[in-house]
Amino acid sequence: MQLSRGSVLILAPVGRDADVAAAILREVGIGSTQCADLDRVVVSLDDADCAILTEEALLSSNRKALASWISQQPPWSDFPFILLTQRGLTPDPRLRKLLANVTVLERPFHPDVLADAVGSALRARKRQREVQAHLEERQRTHERQTLLIRELHHRVKNTLATVQALVGATARSAKSVDEFYHSFVARIVALANTHTMLTEDYWQTASLGEILTAELGPYKSEAEDRVILDGPVVQMQADLAVPLGMAIHELSTNAAKYGSLSVPEGKLQVRWDVLEQEGARKLLLDWTEMGGPPVEEPSRRGFGSTLIRRILTTQCHADIQYEFEPCGVHFRLEAPLTQERLVPQYDSP
Repeated sequence: MQLSRGSVLILAPVGRDADVAAAILREVGIGSTQCADLDRVVVSLDDADCAILTEEALLSSNRKALASWISQQPPWSDFPFILLTQRGLTPDPRLRKLLANVTVLERPFHPDVLADAVGSALRARKRQREVQAHLEERQRTHERQTLLIRELHHRVKNTLATVQALVGATARSAKSVDEFYHSFVARIVALANTHTMLTEDYWQTASLGEILTAELGPYKSEAEDRVILDGPVVQMQADLAVPLGMAIHELSTNAAKYGSLSVPEGKLQVRWDVLEQEGARKLLLDWTEMGGPPVEEPSRRGFGSTLIRRILTTQCHADIQYEFEPCGVHFRLEAPLTQERLVPQYDSP
């Protein structure tokens, strides 16, 4: 039996009490459902906001299921009952104790008295459900804060490890203090930019397009077709966004120093897409440099290529191809995209 919110259950199997009560409520715009027995009332209580019960119906029924339902109400709930008794007779005290939140009306009752009692019960139940919504909102906020703190701890550890690697690798490759400073600061800025995107986004993700634009925007503005960025909107979780953002910074830096972006006629094309296969999503990225100075694979791997080869494959479980072709560097990546949210979704108000 599906009830609408605000519905009133009526259990009055003897006489015309059920029909009369339903007619009175209908006149004031309150919906009701008549139940044949107490078992039907109990299974419908979760979807109702008030119940009208006659004393004789309760006394002649097995009340264990009703007592169990009342005792198991959540902290915010105090379900309202209206008990119809015989005029001049004292209600059975067991029923008052059982129902707890109960309004007693003697029969025959005046229509206005019943309507007012039910209206008060429905208003009280509405306030209870508002408390329920508030408590659920607080719980969602608590869950989100817990997840954010956990993510913060995880990200700080990863960031410190990354910074430590940056210091060591930059120091080994730098030929002077000045070179070390400029290279290290540039890498820290790239790392900070990615973290800023993650922090500012509610879902704690970063856009691949925005990361590429942040690194390649200055070169893209010089000539309309010099840098081509082409791909759909892709939001990446931190575990992929941070290392891939660092890799893009290294590729961009190398292209500007030695590759296609080091000469006016050089071009760069970055295309990406998302492949969905057997319920899993993968990011496909293709970085192609053209028109720059002839390139060849260096005899010694620098920090950039080490980061791209090691961190992307181990931390991101990515498959990569890093080729030094005569016409320019060609880099391809295929990495899994996680679909799990960091924070719980809120329903629209």
